[in-house]
Amino acid sequence: MKNSAISYKRHRFPQQIIAHSVWLYFRFPLSLRLVEELLLERGIVVSYETIRRWGRKFGPAYAKQIRRRRPSHRDVWHLDEVVVSIAGRKHWLWHAVDQDGYVLDEIVQSRRDTKAARRLLIRLLKKAGMPPKRIITDKLRSYGAAKRDVMPAVEHRSHKGLNNLPLRKRERTMQGFRSAGSLQRFISIFSALRNLFVTPHHKRSALATHIHRIRAIAHWKAVTGAVA
Repeated sequence: MKNSAISYKRHRFPQQIIAHSVWLYFRFPLSLRLVEELLLERGIVVSYETIRRWGRKFGPAYAKQIRRRRPSHRDVWHLDEVVVSIAGRKHWLWHAVDQDGYVLDEIVQSRRDTKAARRLLIRLLKKAGMPPKRIITDKLRSYGAAKRDVMPAVEHRSHKGLNNLPLRKRERTMQGFRSAGSLQRFISIFSALRNLFVTPHHKRSALATHIHRIRAIAHWKAVTGAVA
């Protein structure tokens, strides 16, 4: 079913091409120029600047309408942070996923200290509406100090070997932004698409993964109005 809330009026390209372009850019670690090249191989001539504008205009609307997984008291939060360079300055991307790999929140901050960790935990609690069963972090002491202040009763495990996040696989995608705000907007869309397509750990058989991806693609097309 088409989503009437998203309008493609005054765009000369069909909504299927616009939606597919945005999907390629935010779903995979591809640059705008690589998306431009992939479209060209299909006979679609569109500039990378146009793809950028489509992402800025339609990406947030798509992300807003993608269903979010409901949090649970059984959830285990994995927290991590990576350094990113923004306009030549060091920033930190703080990241949280649950036990199934769903992104719970991501926030760009200029510090890597207790205040920044505390801000992440407060945002997570506000979004989830409930504390998790456990949090797992790296050895950064700021997590422990923030946890004692925000959620003292929650179990905390701190061990580098326990914290295996997809964030570091995406580190290259997070570079090259001109402002913290532009990176924050990008990751909010990037994470929403990832949540839609990521396969939960309890459905990791080949058949279950295949079915999950088919349903995710169908939901994406319904959200973007890219169904016939």
